[in-house]
Amino acid sequence: MTRMSPIIKICGLRTAESLAAALDADADMVGFVFFGPSPRNISLSEAAALAPLVKGRARKVALTVDADDALIDAVARALQPDILQLHGRETPARAAQLAARTGKQIMKAIGVSERADLAAVADYSAICDWLLLDAKPPKDATRPGGNGEPFDWAIIDGFAPGKPWLLSGGLTPANVAEALARTGAPGVDVSSGVESAPGVKDVSAIRGFVAAARALS
Repeated sequence: MTRMSPIIKICGLRTAESLAAALDADADMVGFVFFGPSPRNISLSEAAALAPLVKGRARKVALTVDADDALIDAVARALQPDILQLHGRETPARAAQLAARTGKQIMKAIGVSERADLAAVADYSAICDWLLLDAKPPKDATRPGGNGEPFDWAIIDGFAPGKPWLLSGGLTPANVAEALARTGAPGVDVSSGVESAPGVKDVSAIRGFVAAARALS
């Protein structure tokens, strides 16, 4: 049986060139990071300049980390995102509040390092439109997310939250096909796995990632 083509999200885009590469490769989602400590952080003015280039060819995703209402409002004005990605310690109540405040779809990232971490899914799945399973950061990390490392995909054998979800954490053009085959994930998210240096996207890697993921369908 042929599986449906996976949803592909290229995150951490900061330049017109990398955005064009993601769009030309037919990525489904393009992500922009609004979090100062990240090497992928983008300013509001930079985001406002890139937003019109998307022209409806992909869904725009704004990634924030425990952002206050003022930043959320500013991001919504600058990027006009389709989806607000919450990548911090936002509670289900905060996710619901932001959905009501912005009128945007909400994607909640959940860090995974053991099966018990999936217990949080039930609380968020009733509220959020999307879930994203990412590797838990190391204890000494200054940024959320797997920081380029995958988690043990066996942890999510049989994972079925009843709504769309993306697999993230340590994905690259070399392992994305295996990740999709092993987990049955309906979609994948990549950032550092298509970079030549932290925050610097590699156009050929973006193309290679999308091609490898699409080849499985």
